[in-house]
Amino acid sequence: MQVVASQGDTLDEICFRVYGKTAGITEAVLAANHRLADMGPVLKMGTVIELPNVSPPESKKTIIQLWD
Repeated sequence: MQVVASQGDTLDEICFRVYGKTAGITEAVLAANHRLADMGPVLKMGTVIELPNVSPPESKKTIIQLWD
């Protein structure tokens, strides 16, 4: 999927809007878009960003029981 940056957008903001989080996602988007990091923190309006399909991580929850 492709997204076009609006005025004042940062990559973190775009990742949060699309994926709902930034941890691990921002790195995947940077890997899919070579030279995007060279643009600086605020992207130029109209910059096209390729967003990779990222599968959600498996959640491992530890269950703590007070009584056995």
